Amino acid sequence: MTQRITRRGVNAGIGAALIGPALTASRAFAEAEPIKIGFSMALTGPLAANGKQALLGAKIWQEEVNAKGGLIGRQVQLVNYDDQSNPATVPGIYTKLLDVDKCDLVVGPYATNMVAPAIPVVMQKNKTFIGLFALAANSEFHYPKYFSMLPSGPTPKESFSEGFFEVAAAQNPKPQTVALAAEDAEFSRNAADGARNNIKKYGFKSVYDKTYPPNTTDFSPIIRAIQATNPDLVVICSYPLSSVGMLLSARELGLKPKMMGGGMVGLQATVFKDKLKGKLNGIVNYETWVPSPKLMAPAAGFFKKYQARASSEGVDPLGYYLGGWGYAYLQVLGDAVTGAKSINDDKIADYMRSHAFDTIMASGIKFGKDGEWTKSGMLQVQYHDITDGANLDTWRGMSYQTVLTPADEKTGNIIYPYEKAIG
Repeated sequence: MTQRITRRGVNAGIGAALIGPALTASRAFAEAEPIKIGFSMALTGPLAANGKQALLGAKIWQEEVNAKGGLIGRQVQLVNYDDQSNPATVPGIYTKLLDVDKCDLVVGPYATNMVAPAIPVVMQKNKTFIGLFALAANSEFHYPKYFSMLPSGPTPKESFSEGFFEVAAAQNPKPQTVALAAEDAEFSRNAADGARNNIKKYGFKSVYDKTYPPNTTDFSPIIRAIQATNPDLVVICSYPLSSVGMLLSARELGLKPKMMGGGMVGLQATVFKDKLKGKLNGIVNYETWVPSPKLMAPAAGFFKKYQARASSEGVDPLGYYLGGWGYAYLQVLGDAVTGAKSINDDKIADYMRSHAFDTIMASGIKFGKDGEWTKSGMLQVQYHDITDGANLDTWRGMSYQTVLTPADEKTGNIIYPYEKAIG
């Protein structure tokens, strides 16, 4: 039987020939669309000195990943907005990222105060979420797809001051009394809760324990009230501007406990070190990373790139506090996407719960309860021998700071009491 070829058949064949490649091209285009990763970041306001570092770190990660072909065969596009260091802006930004920008994945903003209000939004959307430097932000929500990029370990609230109290308890004679002052904000309240637990654990006596408003500008009444209790130890849990204000007031009024510091955010940033200089001497405070030869080895390539671009980007010239971590938290997400071979949030979260991650800032990272690290990587450092001539070359190295804890990162011993270090 011969097959009759009709005009309709010819047209249908031509149509199929045209439509088929079009569908294939459309499918290939869809598959080649970039993976959108959304987040907010503090680019203005009091947290901007740190937030800008993190954003540059994230951009360097994006450029490096895309130069290598992207993730699971797709380029990566970062979508970010300035949260102005204001927690009230955060829920709206994350709603926009997910509902309007249609981001495939989201990661956290910087800081406890900003991450906490984002969690309910991502919980509602069932998204995997990595918080950046958020202290115990998931301790109330217990969201199973939350992961913390902060080396505070399984007892995050205590970790910020544990090394401080460990060092204090080892002194002979052992100091006895503690004054605790904390800014009334999410991070500092959490850190103060941990400090109270450490006071009990190490057998000290609390003689002063008060919070102060985040908008405080005159710290002299607080310092005088602390002086009136004559404490051996002063622990301060604060955000950048009040960290600076408290130290300036303490030096002006001659507060001289045996040790002072603990949970002060901001002292790690170059801009605040430049402002305080010798007024940092003697302070014992938390750190998450320092440029010791051991810790710098895996991160040297990143910091070379970061520091070459810092001036033109208007960010911290060294990037030690948040630049590397802004890279590292996306490094973890990227490795999870590659490992899971998917951008499905359930698969990514499952992979993150069951694998260890190596980054430029820390290796062997494992996530446990509430998404916290299974092992702490927090440091306590003491600042010393800083003169008014201190400059960028000073802050670039280790000459002005000694790592006191943990033992495997220790670079020297404390100058004790505090008065000996202040010169």
